[in-house]
Amino acid sequence: MKFIHSLFFSLLLTASAVQAQRDETAPATLPKLKAGEAVATFAGGCFWAQEEGFDQLRGVRDVISGYSGGNVPNPTYQQVGTDQTGHAESVQVYYDPKVISYAELLTAFFAGHDPTTLNRQGPDRGRDYRSVAFYRTAAEKQAILAAIQRVNASKQYPNPVVTEVVPFSVFYPAEMYHQNYCKLHPDQSYIQSVSLPKVEKLRHAMQGKLKKEGM
Repeated sequence: MKFIHSLFFSLLLTASAVQAQRDETAPATLPKLKAGEAVATFAGGCFWAQEEGFDQLRGVRDVISGYSGGNVPNPTYQQVGTDQTGHAESVQVYYDPKVISYAELLTAFFAGHDPTTLNRQGPDRGRDYRSVAFYRTAAEKQAILAAIQRVNASKQYPNPVVTEVVPFSVFYPAEMYHQNYCKLHPDQSYIQSVSLPKVEKLRHAMQGKLKKEGM
């Protein structure tokens, strides 16, 4: 009887582990837009740093990591990584425009990654790491173009901006294990050496607009 109980308990643990793994690899659920909120979508290299950076801004309620700009429905991380789906690692930002404007989000976007490197960010190479600003309205498109002009004129970077300016089509949320990755894995070597320096660049550019200043 003890053997049967032990076997049954082991099977339960195995089933729980399998279910937990399935939950982690399932796509995240997109939040519902609240009254008065707006949504913006950007791609600027690995979405871990982009998500963490935008999430630190006052007026931003939620940020979801995912995929946009491609031609394959509901892609997986592995598929996007092959560079065959056309998607870029992206983030979708849910924000209150009364607290933070779209133009200010663009300032954060261009500060939080290098928009002058074509199809790469640091050690990450491929079209899935390209820089893209997706616009939903004509006003957003003009705001993006104006921001690019400002960045180029400022000589903030030694080379011109190569960010794609693309109409928004669809955003697919990434798997659950990618969400809040920086917060959950702060000591990981990639997070320490690649992601957090990008977050710090964004924080430096957005002083006065951070949820927690002086961190």
